[in-house]
Amino acid sequence: MLKQFLAFLILITACNLVPARAQDAAAPFDGDLQRLAEILGTLHYLRGICGTNEGAKWRNEMQALVDAETPSGDRRARMIAGFNRGYNGFQQTYRTCTPAASVAIRRYIEEGSKISRDLTARYAN
Repeated sequence: MLKQFLAFLILITACNLVPARAQDAAAPFDGDLQRLAEILGTLHYLRGICGTNEGAKWRNEMQALVDAETPSGDRRARMIAGFNRGYNGFQQTYRTCTPAASVAIRRYIEEGSKISRDLTARYAN
């Protein structure tokens, strides 16, 4: 879990290193950021029902991502919509922690870590 958190912090740092761009212009990595936002929403919900006692950890990670990227307008709305889509999608499916939910948590942590590593390797100079 520490590796994933460190990878996420690296991603946040990388976002701060990207040169300034037009306010609402799409960045080449926006699709990956939206997917990462969706994964964070999923983890916020699933880790909560699986009794990990992490509180708002994954929501806070999403806030840190938004703060680091500082998107505005449509970009910000798309990131937030991704988080909400991840949360709501699993809220409709899972009411309690099941073995399938535990597998989903593991897979989403792996996918989120991979996205973080890939973005950092590609865009952090």
